[in-house]
Amino acid sequence: MLNISDLLEQIKQNPYREIVVRTPHTGVVNFADIKQGDAVHGPEGQWKERSGTRLATLTRERNPKPIFAPEKGVVDKVYSEYENAFVENGTPLVTIRHHLTREEVEGIILKSALHLFRAPERAKYYFTPEIDAKMRSSDPGSVVIRDGQELFIMSRMKRELPLYYSGPEGVIYATYFKPNDNVDTDSPLIGVCPKDELPNIKEVIMRVQTEWQEN
Repeated sequence: MLNISDLLEQIKQNPYREIVVRTPHTGVVNFADIKQGDAVHGPEGQWKERSGTRLATLTRERNPKPIFAPEKGVVDKVYSEYENAFVENGTPLVTIRHHLTREEVEGIILKSALHLFRAPERAKYYFTPEIDAKMRSSDPGSVVIRDGQELFIMSRMKRELPLYYSGPEGVIYATYFKPNDNVDTDSPLIGVCPKDELPNIKEVIMRVQTEWQEN
C-alpha cells in the first residue's frame, strides 16, 4: 500500500518540475534578454489574458511569433546556440525550473494514491444523468460507486455508448475531465478512494494546505 506521508516527504526533498519550452513550428529564433538564473512568470489575470515573460521570437515567412513562459520559475538553461538559426518544430529553447504549487503537489499525491479510472479511447465523456445529479447535489467526495456500475456516456463520431466503472468500491474524490472536451486514450477520468482510506488522504491533503510554502 502506498505510504502517502512518505510520498509527501519525497516531494519536499525535490519540490521542482523541469519545463522545457520548445518551438511550436519551424522558423528563425531570436532570444529575448534572458539568462540563466532569471525569474520568469507565466500567464496572469483572471482568464490568463496577460502573457508570461517573453523568452524568444520565432519568425517564419516574415511572421514573428513571440514565445512566452508557460509557468512561473527560474531559467535553468538557455539554448543560445540557436540564436539567429533556422530550427525545426520541437527544438528546445529554454529550460525553466518551476517550484511546485500547493495545487500541483495535491494533484501528484492524489494521482498516486487514488484508483484512476481511465478513458478507453479518445472521446468525449459525460457522467450518466443519475451520477451527474449526485455530483451536483452532494458534498465533494461523497458519491459512492461500485465495480460494474454504469458511470459514463462515451461520445465519439456521433455515437454514444455506456461506459461501466471497473475498480474498487469507493467515493469519487477527483474528476479529471471536462464534459465538452475530448479526452485522450488512457487519460484519467476520475480518481476513486476506498472509504477506509479517506481519513488518510484528507489528513495528508490538509498537511499540504498548511505546510507547503509557495514561492
